Amino acid sequence: MNRPARPVAGRGATRILLAATACLALVTGCGGADDDKGDKSGKAGAGSGAFPVSLANAWGTTEVGDKPVKVATVSDGDTDIALALGVVPVITPDAEDGGPVPEYKKRALDKLGVDKLKTYDDTDGTDYEAIAAEAPDVVLGMSTWSMEADYAKLKPIAPVVTYADKKDADALTWQERLTTAAKALGLSDRAEKIIAANKKAVTDAAAAHPEFKGKTYTYAVVHPEQITFMSHADQDPGVFEQLGLRKTAKAKDYTAKKNAVGLENLDELEADVLLLTYPFGDEGLLSASELESNKLFRSLDVVKKKHTAVIPAKNTLSSAIAYPDALNAPWVVEKLTPILADAVAGK
Repeated sequence: MNRPARPVAGRGATRILLAATACLALVTGCGGADDDKGDKSGKAGAGSGAFPVSLANAWGTTEVGDKPVKVATVSDGDTDIALALGVVPVITPDAEDGGPVPEYKKRALDKLGVDKLKTYDDTDGTDYEAIAAEAPDVVLGMSTWSMEADYAKLKPIAPVVTYADKKDADALTWQERLTTAAKALGLSDRAEKIIAANKKAVTDAAAAHPEFKGKTYTYAVVHPEQITFMSHADQDPGVFEQLGLRKTAKAKDYTAKKNAVGLENLDELEADVLLLTYPFGDEGLLSASELESNKLFRSLDVVKKKHTAVIPAKNTLSSAIAYPDALNAPWVVEKLTPILADAVAGK
């Protein structure tokens, strides 16, 4: 399952990693699929596609008459789509709330020669006035939960590029979101290159680590109210499985709605490799040291043999795994692969 937007550290525990690991693949280069630097003014840059473009959306039809020059975004995920395509938005939500910009986004900005994006405060939702003030040619909203409320207010500002069905808000892959956005921006060729490079990148990463193939894994997230069995049977294959791992037999006993692992059932986490993350820090059910000192947890073979690893949350890696997009996917594999390698090796 793919989520439409990625909560960011610093927004509070209630907005961080609320969903299961999303289906993740690799893309090339954090600034886009090729060496085109884009345009610092917000121009969509060179690409493909004839205009006008007509796209169905869940509320009607989006008509883009001419190739967009000024692009506004309404979620961090949409900002990432634009940056991956080499487009610098004229305005975006302030996803970091004054905190550090994630490494993968900083790389993209550096590649595009941009120090900082122009943002609006989205604490209370989408700032329609701020977006309107920039007079965008299109508003990109492929990766947002709030389009139901936003569409009617955004439509008078500019054509709104969003999903074709309301159920798609929580169902599209990042590749599908990227493809639709690219069509509206006249950048379909670039999107195709990103997706094609993704396939090669994940294949190369898996080939470089044949020791991953066939190893069972459990991925668990320590939420405030429970330890969550993320790699359950209903979960779409994510980056772990693309790199060669496979779910444990216990995965069949868990679903998206039945995914809590009690402290008395920590043996359910047993696998060849156990991956944990603590995105809520001190607000989680228990700390890493508290879990690691748990007698039942310490009795697990995977723990005794040191085939465990903690996926960092402070650098947004755990969040990027849960909310993949065209910009963060290659960075995830860059950071995750050595963590997996050490876990498989028992280091």
